[in-house]
Amino acid sequence: MKIYFLGTGTSQGVPVIGSDHPVCLSNDPKDNRLRVAVWIEWGNHSFVIDCGPDFRQQMLSSKCHKIDAIFFTHEHADHTAGLDDIRPFFYKQGDIQIYGHERVLVNLEKRFDYIFATEDRYPGAPAVNAIEVVNDENIVFDDKEIIPINAMHGNLQVFGYRLGNFAYLTDVKTVPAEELHKLENVEVLVVDALRIDPHPTHFNLEEALDFIHMIQPKKAYLTHISHALGFHEEIQKQLPENVFLAYDNLQINL
Repeated sequence: MKIYFLGTGTSQGVPVIGSDHPVCLSNDPKDNRLRVAVWIEWGNHSFVIDCGPDFRQQMLSSKCHKIDAIFFTHEHADHTAGLDDIRPFFYKQGDIQIYGHERVLVNLEKRFDYIFATEDRYPGAPAVNAIEVVNDENIVFDDKEIIPINAMHGNLQVFGYRLGNFAYLTDVKTVPAEELHKLENVEVLVVDALRIDPHPTHFNLEEALDFIHMIQPKKAYLTHISHALGFHEEIQKQLPENVFLAYDNLQINL
């Protein structure tokens, strides 16, 4: 399995437009963060989790040439606004499979009605095969099995996903106790760590580290990072030896 961090930033990205915060002015490329998404090559399959407004740029940078499926965590714009940019993949492959909670699929159909249209379709529009994700029902994609992990983003339900020994949870504030068994013996865990100060809908750094300590993966990576977390290099020095700040275009192998 190959994991490519397409983006590791929060909803505004880093730098934030018009900001003179020191992190936003940093010359370290690791402090520049597109909206959060990840690309996973697993055997012969190519999966993406979320496609936000930077999706086109991320696909060009990563040189991704095929997408077998997109798994959505939730419907917020920083995770979904790039859906129209699946067009090049659609032109080569046909309908693109997308997975999400029923609520998320309804939201996408409302916002991208021309993609979901079955009649009088615009000739250049892409098309999708939308499949509902249901908690406690694993997703079978050919010879691969993906485990949805139910979590809460404040008061909003979101899905994390486990693929083999890799688990990805972003925009998480709490994970119900009954879901934790789905993370047993995971080798690599990715979770959000928005900033130092507490936040109503995201793990802050302390909460992310507490969650990692509870799950005990071999390695953990922090994502969905805002400028308020601090400089990449400074924060990395403060982390446990098996915890790393993810950054855009980081690639890891399992």
